[in-house]
Amino acid sequence: MTWTDPVSEPGASTRAAGFSPQWGPIVAGALAAAALALVLHAFAAAVGLSISSTAPTWRDTSFALVLLSGLYLVLSALAAYGLGGYVTGRLTSARYAPDSDEAELRDGAHGLIAWALATILTALIALSATQALSRVTAPGSGNAGPAASVGSESLIAPEIDRLFRSERPPQGDVAATRAEAGRLLLSASSHSGLQPDDRAWLIRLTAARTGLNEADATRRVDQVVARSSETITKARRAGLVIGFMTGAAALLGAVAAWFAAVAGGQHRDGGAVPAWMGHRRPVTTTSRTVLP
Repeated sequence: MTWTDPVSEPGASTRAAGFSPQWGPIVAGALAAAALALVLHAFAAAVGLSISSTAPTWRDTSFALVLLSGLYLVLSALAAYGLGGYVTGRLTSARYAPDSDEAELRDGAHGLIAWALATILTALIALSATQALSRVTAPGSGNAGPAASVGSESLIAPEIDRLFRSERPPQGDVAATRAEAGRLLLSASSHSGLQPDDRAWLIRLTAARTGLNEADATRRVDQVVARSSETITKARRAGLVIGFMTGAAALLGAVAAWFAAVAGGQHRDGGAVPAWMGHRRPVTTTSRTVLP
């Protein structure tokens, strides 16, 4: 039994031109994709394929591990969005001839919408988890002490520790001193580098906090500046790779969702092989009116 394309029916061209998404299958596919993505990312964090850890040991991550983490991100996106697209296409109600381009277009569009919704859901979940983690790790109110949460603490905290390491008990506002030193050290990796007056101030600040003489304070500052610049450069390189892989994973996930939804639609209509693979099911001669 065959289907008749709606555009061949009198007055049906208007219905074919419009597009009314079926939100039930879209939401189901998006939830399936988001759930599988979370499971795969949790597994990656457990086995060490994630460089987003708050532990300072992430700084020792090799470039090969960063690249492997990016590749895993792409593969997990293909798996998650492929599942979401297939679920969406399989659950979508058939309204066009199974072997028509219109059916493939509608199924693929449903998969693409499910991909977009799953991406938004995953981003919101990741943002919520990041905010919750920052609240847990942030210092409480009152005297924050040396571990105060400043922009440089999560990146070059060990370098700041080395800079002010001393047997003398801390005096004054240690958190403000660390924050100022961290901002100066972050500028060391800029195009212009650490300015001479900032370097001189950092040397005086180190000498005052640690009790070192000017020569020893100068050597310590130079060593810490070199370490900080190397750490920041490494972090930028890793961030570039992961950022590129994240974008590639999103785009490839959209493609996977489209074709998986088309495959799900073909299987929904009784076909064993998707039409985009170059094989279409045989069609009988009996005609049938399409669903509204």
